[in-house]
Amino acid sequence: MATSLIEGVFNHKCPHCREGNMYKHSAFNVLRYTEMHTECPVCKQHLEPEPGFYYGAMFVSYAISVAIIITTFFATYFFLKNPPIETYLSIIIPIIFLMMPLNFRYSRTLMLYLFGGIKYREDKTAGSVAK
Repeated sequence: MATSLIEGVFNHKCPHCREGNMYKHSAFNVLRYTEMHTECPVCKQHLEPEPGFYYGAMFVSYAISVAIIITTFFATYFFLKNPPIETYLSIIIPIIFLMMPLNFRYSRTLMLYLFGGIKYREDKTAGSVAK
């Protein structure tokens, strides 16, 4: 059963079939959360369009990190009523480190969905032509 685009990104599914997992292990496996399949286990779509493709995911990761920092800053400001700078740092730094596995995965997933050039096909074959 194919999922929607949002569900595919949220669940780190292959952009071609939206059924196969992009990653081999859970994001909570701190030693192996970075391991990706080289090809989709369902449709055999290659998940690295070109060598070095995921270097661009660093920019997406940076944008996600900035969004997390700004959101955490304003939440801290409004809930704690303008605390000292040490309080901001003691809240923001652990949140950034705890979000690192998800940030890594979402940046790569978004990079592949947005810039990978892989189109969704319901027939689930990597070389097929859309009807």
